[in-house]
Amino acid sequence: MKTVTGLFDNYEDASGAVAELEANGVPDSDISIVANNSTGWYDGDGSARDTSDAGEDAASGAGVGAVLGGAGGLLAGLGIIAIPGVGPVVAAGWLAATAVGAIGGAAVGGAAGGIIGALTESGVPERDAHAYAEGVRRGGTLVSARVADELADIAERILRESRSVDLAERRREYEAGGWTGFDADAETYTADEMAGDRARRANRI
Repeated sequence: MKTVTGLFDNYEDASGAVAELEANGVPDSDISIVANNSTGWYDGDGSARDTSDAGEDAASGAGVGAVLGGAGGLLAGLGIIAIPGVGPVVAAGWLAATAVGAIGGAAVGGAAGGIIGALTESGVPERDAHAYAEGVRRGGTLVSARVADELADIAERILRESRSVDLAERRREYEAGGWTGFDADAETYTADEMAGDRARRANRI
């Protein structure tokens, strides 16, 4: 087995990659998606809502049971949870469950640094894990899949062709701003900060 991971700037590209992975034989149980929900774009039924409720619901653990996935494909099991240093996220699959310590649909213990541990335990290099976690903190969506060796090349191609971020380039961008690693105690990235990042990238294209 090999873990393949991609960071996306928007949820639509990431969900498309999940669907493609499923269509190519990767089981739902081996795919995870973790999307930033600090702006409250998802409220549990796929519709947008007032962002003032999002943090409160995430902090209470709303939807934690759903991170384990459900019938009808991985995306049918989306739930809202909170990850320290990232804030509220929309998530489904094994990575999210590991990050929050979900057992039997309940969050147990603290999850400080949980997303880093979940990634590194699955085989992602720690340096990459920090960049992936920071990417989610700053508004991105992470897709990670555990695939059989014979599907690894296909899975990597799917993530690449689904407009995933060049991780090395994104890490350099973070480091240019003084970033040294993901901090589970950091403040949640704001919608204005996310918009500023997008504008700066657009100006460089």
